[in-house]
Amino acid sequence: MIWIALLLGLIEGLTEFLPVSSTGHLIIASHLLGFTGETASTFGIFIQLGAILAVIWEYRQRLTRVVMGALADRASFGLLSNLALAFLPAAAAGFLLHDFIKESLFGPVTVAAALVAGGVAMLAIEWSSPKAEVADVMRISWRQALGVGLAQTLSLFPGVSRAAATIMGGMVCRLDRRTATEFSFFLAIPTILAATLYDLLKSWSGLARADLPVFTVGLAAAFVSALVAVRGFIRFISRHDFRPFAWYRIGLGLVLLLYFLK
Repeated sequence: MIWIALLLGLIEGLTEFLPVSSTGHLIIASHLLGFTGETASTFGIFIQLGAILAVIWEYRQRLTRVVMGALADRASFGLLSNLALAFLPAAAAGFLLHDFIKESLFGPVTVAAALVAGGVAMLAIEWSSPKAEVADVMRISWRQALGVGLAQTLSLFPGVSRAAATIMGGMVCRLDRRTATEFSFFLAIPTILAATLYDLLKSWSGLARADLPVFTVGLAAAFVSALVAVRGFIRFISRHDFRPFAWYRIGLGLVLLLYFLK
């Protein structure tokens, strides 16, 4: 069981901040490994904490400056306000639809279909080439932040990808690739923390002490792999667009549809 936790933790960390759907990859991998059920679902959400801790660690100095300077610096206050605004739509939708999503949409076929649909949407956005008007997260307007937040609600459907929805939503709202990606990273902090704590509160009674080593290994693996992925992803997007991720999603989704619908 420990090796399954290690593998799933690595998958979570490597995919959480890429526009390929970490939840989708975890659902498919868990299904293929036979690790399913309520505990597996809670595990998949819990190890997202490892990925979030990696972002906090990577951006710790910048985040500290923003938080400490929020009362004196208008730009810092604006960023925190924008993150709060962008967080609200998905938080409200997630609260209302949490049980339905977990019970009805966490399946390999729905994930595969969402991977394909999301990949096609990414290609369409890249093809349309929205003109970038903002190249700094400190200069994002509240309207752009709200637009990203509304886009994030799409990621409640497993397989869509929170990163893909927020990054592509940011580009549609006229953010350049790096700014959209960094805002997506920062928005992940309150979003995933809230989702994880909410799910743990609802699932706590179903967990046992024997689950602790498994959850710990998964969280640690997610932290290390996410740290590597975040650094590599920022370097990648400075030279490339998101088409490779779109084609990857489409290819993987089609293969999975053929496999699970045969």
